[in-house]
Amino acid sequence: MKPDRHDGPLLSLSPDQRRRLEAYADLVRSWSRRINLVAPGDLNHLWHRHILDSAQLADLLPPSATRLADLGSGAGFPGLVLALLTDRETHLVERDQRKAAFLREATRLLGAPATIHAEDAALLPPLMADVITARAFAPLPGLLPLIVRHLRPRGVALLPKGRSVDRELTEVAGSWTMRLERFPSRTDPSATILRVSEVARV
Repeated sequence: MKPDRHDGPLLSLSPDQRRRLEAYADLVRSWSRRINLVAPGDLNHLWHRHILDSAQLADLLPPSATRLADLGSGAGFPGLVLALLTDRETHLVERDQRKAAFLREATRLLGAPATIHAEDAALLPPLMADVITARAFAPLPGLLPLIVRHLRPRGVALLPKGRSVDRELTEVAGSWTMRLERFPSRTDPSATILRVSEVARV
């Protein structure tokens, strides 16, 4: 059992989902000895702080969504977690070549339905995803243009945000319109998950 392992009411996993996520967590810990995938202090809290935090987005995915894209994937949170949980086509965008190498290896070993794009999201051809995710990647002023670039019409973006969420929303209020839903995070009482759609420049 991992030191911070806690499913409880936060997440109901099948035995296969639990096995895949635990194997993924082991890979993150192993690779973190060589490259900075997560902050060193987070390794003892990996399950709750990163895996469960990412996995809670699965409940907010539209049932009809078939193609996911995660911008600034880093170690694969939340994109690779969602690929392992849902088996939906997932595109992981990460321009750091070392982190992209980790994502390729994790995808191969875990049999995840993910394609790795070791490129800048601003330069990558449009992915036309049904769902865009981005966690700890960029504030909304820089993120919304990328969402518009890679999201298909009528798609949605799921964006975990911290304490700065209201400031970010204020910063984009005069230049962007969107349909906005807010959900409290189940892993961090100070965090919020935004579900946005119909994003357009004013």
